[in-house]
Amino acid sequence: MNRRLWLQAHAALGCALSFPSLLQAQTRTVKLVVPYPAGGPLDAIARVLADKAKDALGNVIVENRAGAGGNLGADHVAKAAADGNTIVMGAVATHAINPWLYARVPYDPIRDFAPITLVARVPNVLVMNSEAASRLGIGSVKDLVAYARQNPGRLNYGSGGNGSAGHLAGEMFKKQAGISMVHIPYAGGAPAQLGLLAGQVDLNFDNLATASANIRSGKLKALAVTTLQRSSAMPELPTIAESGLPGFAVDTWFGLFAPAQTPADVVARLNDAFVAALNDATVKARFANFMAEPAPTTPQQFGDFVKAELAKYEQVVKASGARIE
Repeated sequence: MNRRLWLQAHAALGCALSFPSLLQAQTRTVKLVVPYPAGGPLDAIARVLADKAKDALGNVIVENRAGAGGNLGADHVAKAAADGNTIVMGAVATHAINPWLYARVPYDPIRDFAPITLVARVPNVLVMNSEAASRLGIGSVKDLVAYARQNPGRLNYGSGGNGSAGHLAGEMFKKQAGISMVHIPYAGGAPAQLGLLAGQVDLNFDNLATASANIRSGKLKALAVTTLQRSSAMPELPTIAESGLPGFAVDTWFGLFAPAQTPADVVARLNDAFVAALNDATVKARFANFMAEPAPTTPQQFGDFVKAELAKYEQVVKASGARIE
């Protein structure tokens, strides 16, 4: 009898000692910082992912920390504790473009972060004002390049501003095609699209999700997507690479980063959770609403990808002459 009572007491003590750690695991919160305002595509994608990842990680909350083109939110995470509890949804802007565009960026995009996984890629699309395309007899990328070579400086393209993804895509296109076009910067992507629809500019390099409704309505003429592979959302559109400019590749990508020095096992646990979420059929379907294609990777693959993107955009930003002081 004494032995049975001792065993019961020992088991009860073990449960009591383990309860705090179990409770801590259940109430642990991962903060996913979005360095842009609420309501945009990146924010929406982050919330879809956070909702699914909580199955493996516990409570995952999204916190918006906008400012300085994403630099403020990225810097907040770069300086956070390296325990895996604070991570950031970085993007091509925060980790590949801004370090060359801004006179001062408060973080190093490579040294200050531990890559977790690439999340998604959203194709950009080369679109023309439909009336302008018809008037100029342009129905393809080859037509566009031929016209631009015969009429240097006659075409213009709009973007969301100097150093924006649309501006840099245009500069890459001009350089690779050997043509001259005039850049017209607008105060954001929405005004740039309105300018294109109104015929103020001839063409834009726009986000496919943003442009798709006007493409389908016939207001915009889509010539090609800017990714190396065709988009599953509009597979009928060729790529610029297959339309005469081999290797041309520009897209909008999002990915997760933890602070540098985050332990490898913690990064691996985060990678497992988010990769599983990205492979979930429901998440894929919801991403498709934004024409975002899930692109899970290992931490090493994502790190190598970011380094390559950073090197690519160094040349593009410098060639564009864009600079933010």
